[in-house]
Amino acid sequence: MQEIYVENVREVIRAKRRLERELGVKVTHKGKNVFVDGDADDEFLTMQILEAVNAGFSIDAALKLNEEGMILQRVHIKDITKRGDLDRVRGRIIGTGGRTLSTLRKITGCSISLNNNEIGLIGNAEIMDDAIQSVTSLILGSKQGNVYTRLERESKKKRMEHGLEIKNELAE
Repeated sequence: MQEIYVENVREVIRAKRRLERELGVKVTHKGKNVFVDGDADDEFLTMQILEAVNAGFSIDAALKLNEEGMILQRVHIKDITKRGDLDRVRGRIIGTGGRTLSTLRKITGCSISLNNNEIGLIGNAEIMDDAIQSVTSLILGSKQGNVYTRLERESKKKRMEHGLEIKNELAE
């Protein structure tokens, strides 16, 4: 049996039956502590999903971790920069009207959540390094256009390595 503290326990309680059905575990709670009981692999996956909920993802987005090759990564803004104006840093990541965050989601194919001073990313393991590098670059002050250009170049290179057709992600 595993235990995890979940800040948004209401969402977990609402989706309890769905989690139990899709993941094959028994989920109980006492206050904000959630207990998971089941097979070791299923417990691990459920704990990852609950970590994603703690990072600010919805249950639907967190359940993407159940798919093959999907992983969760968390980036703490304070670990990357010593700047005192974290509101400005978060604003750079979000962008005007959420455009920067939306563009990063389109190019990387990752779900991205910004929760206080923590950025959560759920995506394919192959692109995760590029997504983390992009977020880190934005935190350190790189221009959004430069970050997008680098991401598109890396994405194109990976598609060519795998023999996939080349298309412009922003044209979708």
